[in-house]
Amino acid sequence: MKLLSLLGAALLILGPSGTASAQQDYPNRPLTWVVPFSAGGVTDSGARFLSKSLSERLGQPVVVDNKPGAGGIVGSEAVANAKPDGYTFLYGSSGPMSTIPATRKALSYDPIKSFTPLYGMAVSPLVMVIAPDKPYKTFAEFVEYAKTNPGKLNFASIGTAAAQHLTGEIFALGTNTDVVHIPYKATPPALTDIMSGTIDFMFDFPIVLKPLIDAGKLKALATTAATRLPSLPDVPTTAELGYPQITFNPWGTVVMPAGVPKPISDKFIAAFAEVMKEPATIEYYEKTGSQVLPPLPGEKLREFLISESQKMKMIIEKAKIPVE
Repeated sequence: MKLLSLLGAALLILGPSGTASAQQDYPNRPLTWVVPFSAGGVTDSGARFLSKSLSERLGQPVVVDNKPGAGGIVGSEAVANAKPDGYTFLYGSSGPMSTIPATRKALSYDPIKSFTPLYGMAVSPLVMVIAPDKPYKTFAEFVEYAKTNPGKLNFASIGTAAAQHLTGEIFALGTNTDVVHIPYKATPPALTDIMSGTIDFMFDFPIVLKPLIDAGKLKALATTAATRLPSLPDVPTTAELGYPQITFNPWGTVVMPAGVPKPISDKFIAAFAEVMKEPATIEYYEKTGSQVLPPLPGEKLREFLISESQKMKMIIEKAKIPVE
């Protein structure tokens, strides 16, 4: 019995010591950055760009792991259920972290309770585009046309409650117009139909639309950014056109599973904050039509996520988007 008691005491002593040692040595092996979308997309490209600098600062490889499915739910679930040891983290974008929770009655993860908030990355405003040969040439003309032709204009998205759909609904609410949503399964066919005139307008990300705008195949009427985008300096914002209520900026953050020890999350946050300050990072986001968020470490990010979740619920309710 004495021997067992001594062994038990030794384990109690070694347990915390081992944990403390693991925290001090962190990271001592590769980290996995889960992107809950397919390779080649906006989120994937951003993660792969940032992972190189983050790897240098942490002294370990950062491996991007694409886990697409169900609009980001599959990858988000995987991280929520991962071991909270600091070696698995998620590209937490506004879709699976605020929009999907607002459109589902039940979800296997909670965007606030299931994760340790780490840092904010950037916002990605959308651009409103039309075919160049349409009768309306400016945002004001488009709004006037929509008002005098209720229910006759349509807009494309890549699915119900996707960023493109939400922005179209926000446009309708903000301008008090009646427009029809046409969901597509992918972006290319939607763009083809806009260029042909079958679809009247669409909101999408600058990184997707800029080549077509530059080539004259699409005309940009406005962006949903807070300020003009360096990549599209001649395109006005909806706010400066008199519609600040149409400002909409999907965002990206990084989070880990709930329960990550604070020394580990603090070390990760410090490294990631430096990555986001780098001139190359800022230049990358400007070129892709995004804007770096003000510093949002730890609890500040948690407050941001709570605020954004509440805002999204309100938008879903006003737009009367069905809750599954």
